Amino acid sequence: MQETDHKIDRVVLIVLDSVGIGELPDAEDYGDQGSNTLVHTAEAVDGFDLPNLEKLGLGKIEDMKGVDSNIKSRGVYSKMKEKSVGKDTTTGHWELSGLVSENPFPVYPNGFPDQVIDQFEEEIGREVLGNKPASGTVIIEELGKEHIETGKPIVYTSADSVFQIAAHEDVIPVQELYDMCEKAREILQGEHGVARVIARPFVGELGSLNRTDRRKDFSLAPPEETILDKLKDNGIPVLAVGKIEDIFSNKGITRSNHTVDNMDSVDALIDYLESEKSSFIFANLVEFDMVFGHRRNAKGYAEALRDFDIRLPEILDHLNENDMLIITADHGCDPTFKGTDHTREYVPLLVYGDRIKENYKLAVRESFADIASTISESFNLGSFKNGESFLKNILKGDNNDF
Repeated sequence: MQETDHKIDRVVLIVLDSVGIGELPDAEDYGDQGSNTLVHTAEAVDGFDLPNLEKLGLGKIEDMKGVDSNIKSRGVYSKMKEKSVGKDTTTGHWELSGLVSENPFPVYPNGFPDQVIDQFEEEIGREVLGNKPASGTVIIEELGKEHIETGKPIVYTSADSVFQIAAHEDVIPVQELYDMCEKAREILQGEHGVARVIARPFVGELGSLNRTDRRKDFSLAPPEETILDKLKDNGIPVLAVGKIEDIFSNKGITRSNHTVDNMDSVDALIDYLESEKSSFIFANLVEFDMVFGHRRNAKGYAEALRDFDIRLPEILDHLNENDMLIITADHGCDPTFKGTDHTREYVPLLVYGDRIKENYKLAVRESFADIASTISESFNLGSFKNGESFLKNILKGDNNDF
């Protein structure tokens, strides 16, 4: 690993999954005109209580109820556009890592075609149930009885590019369900290359079936090098928290703690901060999206933001003087908006550290990939192939002409 010239030894990137901050200029093309996850959630709960995010400048990006926009920010604040086509988790995270996707992943509003389902049934030796877009909690109640009686797995999709397989753990053991997902992943390539195949195990009795935390995602591998690969190849540890390892099919990752809920993810992040002094830590906090956004629960969404805000000082206290913390998102999922889909939005950008300017408004970024290029320069590896580094704009001091 090269010795750093830029006074940054460690970068922490936290993705608040789906925490968007207003419609993008092309939102109308996605049916998302008028969406704004943060602002509308704040209105729905009569104002946020987020004092720590407020101090980092959240309210200075855009006015939202309960968050002071006049406070002096402790760091840098801005927002970012998504340059890629799409608004899903994989597209957003890949772009954050420097990979801009020009073509959207396929979606299946009418279910998967016969050629896909027939091949899948032949591979697993069973027929399937469902094959339609659905809420996961609804479809297991709808088809749970038939599934338990017949042993047929439940296949469904959503507005996202996903092929989901649900099965009761007493009917199809979890490892067998994972094997089915591996077979589906092999089938779903090329034209039908969905972003993720997802195992959705559940337990319980009819009328009270519940999904378990043994969910597993089988993602397409990124087709090109990402900043994760570049860092790892240069001897810089890449430490993943949450579903990051799934989103990148474990490419470019040194170690992973596959947490599920937000607070466990914060715990894992702090563990890394205590043990790894020079590294890139990449964390996804999924519950904003998975538990509250898609289910259109604004109150729960606001409470989850508050829970993270309460833990934020712990994260800041574990930062060293040469660390840089970046907080952002991957897309929107406005819980007050129509439907249950993600929303095409800007994402917030908050940057903090002892070496980072205070109360500094950074120009709106034209791509999430600016994050990848900034991280690359932070570790003295030059710019990344996509994105424009903003490191020189945000470091304290005058010697920023690199």
